[in-house]
Amino acid sequence: MIEVIFLIVLALIWIIFATVQDLRMREVANWLNFSLIVFALGFRFFYSLFTEGGGFNFFYQGLIGLVAFFVIGNLFYYGRIFAGGDAKLMIALGPILAFSHNLVVNLKIFLTFIFIFLFVGGIYGIFNSVVLSLKNSKNFKKEFVNSLKKYRKLASLVMSLGLVTMVLGFSNNLIFYLGALVFLLPYLYLFAKSVDESCMVKKIKTNKLTEGDWLYEDVKLGKKLIKKSWGGLTKAQIREIKKKYKRVLVKQGIAFVPVFLISFILFVSFYFLGWLEILWNSLW
Repeated sequence: MIEVIFLIVLALIWIIFATVQDLRMREVANWLNFSLIVFALGFRFFYSLFTEGGGFNFFYQGLIGLVAFFVIGNLFYYGRIFAGGDAKLMIALGPILAFSHNLVVNLKIFLTFIFIFLFVGGIYGIFNSVVLSLKNSKNFKKEFVNSLKKYRKLASLVMSLGLVTMVLGFSNNLIFYLGALVFLLPYLYLFAKSVDESCMVKKIKTNKLTEGDWLYEDVKLGKKLIKKSWGGLTKAQIREIKKKYKRVLVKQGIAFVPVFLISFILFVSFYFLGWLEILWNSLW
């Protein structure tokens, strides 16, 4: 158990640093994520080396965790759920969360953490979106009304489908709730889109651009075009932009690393309170 406690404390310290950095600078340094991987795997290696009779299974489980979360992190990144720093932090948690020497148990641990993470992330995202819409109410209302007009026919079609599903599933709770979700989906999508367009787009000085910032629109530099991309700006692109422009439009995301901190604390609490078994039984 001491090895698990060490990994938990190690991850908690790193996640707290990453949270502070994300809240202050809207980015997480690569060295922070990569060093967590190195320390976690290094600890697992030497613990396995000097523990009698244990073999290197504890180390191998960490490698399996790294591979599993590498896949998950990249899925979230290329699915445009995560920015690069968030994806790397998710990958770094792989060697941490393989608490058990048993692969099946570790797979359950991984899935449970992701489940908790998505649940917390959803609530966190909605809360932040509501706060942003209230702080920028004038711009938000204008964008939301325009979006409703633009997508009125499609929204009406989806909502009608939701109503039909609710009626057909009136005696079945699962189908009824599915229909309710479909009914609300257009409003949820247009709400999120309106927040994104009216609250997250800022014009900033080019001397304040940092690597990874997202351009809101393509920037023309003579015959050359720097296109907006999910990967964000490179240092070379920033230098080129600074030569011609004093200000550019960028899209700013919300600081998402606090979700990692909240999710990790909740997961560890469930682990030590013995609630994971209850959660596993309800999910599987």
